[in-house]
Amino acid sequence: MGFWAALDEAWPQTRCQRCWVHKTANVLNELPKSIQGKAKAGLHEIWMAETQAQAEKAFDRFVRDFSTKYPKAVEILVKDRAVLLTFYDFPAEHWIHIRTTNPIESSFATIRHRTTRTKNCVSRNTLLGLVFQLALTAEKSWRKLRGFNRLPDVVQGIQFRDGIAVGDQLDETEEQQKVAA
Repeated sequence: MGFWAALDEAWPQTRCQRCWVHKTANVLNELPKSIQGKAKAGLHEIWMAETQAQAEKAFDRFVRDFSTKYPKAVEILVKDRAVLLTFYDFPAEHWIHIRTTNPIESSFATIRHRTTRTKNCVSRNTLLGLVFQLALTAEKSWRKLRGFNRLPDVVQGIQFRDGIAVGDQLDETEEQQKVAA
């Protein structure tokens, strides 16, 4: 885990989010095929929950349902509990982007595939040009970042709870109280 250690050393204040797609695959690998559908639904219930409290309940339910018969699968999930639920502390618009690393890996899959095929056939400069052109081509299919306007809030350290800025929650509560009065 050299990347995570380096990240922690360089930017200790950075919060990590584990990929739910990879974690789901790792958990399902430890389960018999006959119950993988039920387990996958339980895992989706966790990371698709509207609030962190609902996710925690779904997490506990998954642990309760599978820990007796499949402790290894549950251990894989439980060991990263905190970093699997980190995304709830960020804007809800960003959740789709930070719950998984698949978009990043998909972008580089084409590059990895092409550069593997051209091994030892080109010079360093030619290979760099090839990688650059492949990245430009891959860029055309990238989706735009949702909620990009919330990035300054994240950088400024504004706190979020269940995807909503804590200050926004206070403003909404005050408005509701004024309307009720």
